[in-house]
Amino acid sequence: MILEMEALARYPGAISFKYGDGPDLNAEILALVRAGRKTVTCDGVANFAQRGEPHPEPGRTDVALDWDGRPAVAVRTVAVEFIPFDEMDEGRVGDQGEFRDLAHWRAGYQAYLTRAGVFEPNIMMLVERFEVIEDFG
Repeated sequence: MILEMEALARYPGAISFKYGDGPDLNAEILALVRAGRKTVTCDGVANFAQRGEPHPEPGRTDVALDWDGRPAVAVRTVAVEFIPFDEMDEGRVGDQGEFRDLAHWRAGYQAYLTRAGVFEPNIMMLVERFEVIEDFG
């Protein structure tokens, strides 16, 4: 089993992060990423600030951890967009993998951002397109 520090050492400049805000959501998202069904993810810009985490940057490879802190996959950021929550469109939802449609996305992200204490109808969202570089599983 590879350790977090070993995974980060493979990708200079990489940071580690966890998808979701709990073990079940983390496992669901990692399964979608590994299956190739999720190639886009997003989060409220305020969440990055709250966690003290830098934004993803095109070209940088980062290491996604499972909920227990073990490296799961290395992902390279392909593109980043900033879009207000209330301006998200159907075209950006499908590649996120876990949502049926825009209404489902809005409900899911409103709940997630509310749990984090940062939801506002026009919260700025960071939308990241990525590719899996390595699966540590």
